[in-house]
Amino acid sequence: MLCEIAGVSRAAYYKWLNRKPSSRELENEEIIKEMKAIHKNVKRIYGYRRMLININRKFGKSYNHKRIYRLMKIAGIQSVIRRKKTRYKRSKPQHVAENLLNREFHAEKPNEKWVTDVTEFKYGTSKKAYLSAILDLYDGSIISYVLGHSNNNNLVFKTLDQATDQLETDRPLIHSDRGFQYTSHGFKRRIDEAKKTHSMSRVGKCIDNGPMESFWGTLKCEEYYLHK
Repeated sequence: MLCEIAGVSRAAYYKWLNRKPSSRELENEEIIKEMKAIHKNVKRIYGYRRMLININRKFGKSYNHKRIYRLMKIAGIQSVIRRKKTRYKRSKPQHVAENLLNREFHAEKPNEKWVTDVTEFKYGTSKKAYLSAILDLYDGSIISYVLGHSNNNNLVFKTLDQATDQLETDRPLIHSDRGFQYTSHGFKRRIDEAKKTHSMSRVGKCIDNGPMESFWGTLKCEEYYLHK
């Protein structure tokens, strides 16, 4: 009945049950056993290259590095240091604006100059949350904010829509960095529909959005890093 449920023939099941592991499989088991011992002894700092050297020395063989790499993945063994960073392909911006704010962070009245950005919060074991906010340079107040689990266009669009809904006759300048959300057609369309002016930081010049960066730093120091 179990064979029928699993979609396996009786003959195939008994062939698997009575099968003896090959010499290569037995050797792999010995290699994995030794790798686990080495991994523990060196406090998990070895990658596959240094593991290869030690395994070859231990067994007096010249194993291929691909085999050691594959067996380490099977055994769940990996180095805890100097892990290769993921390289992201830069996307071409759909819309780019000039740096009209030009670090003139003083505003004479409310809703004259806004700055916006998204920041990341890590929590739990490997979870992330993203906070999008718009700050008024007149008094440093937060006009709108949205918290979510994905750093996507919708997060930024909702933040902008919330802020726009509060406006009556004001048409503020809104400054952002060159994140993919802010250079998208969707963000540009919302800016145009609300008759706002868009300003963007220059490439690699985070100080162009200094007040927003400063706010994130203060927020995290006072309300995030102090708590688990």
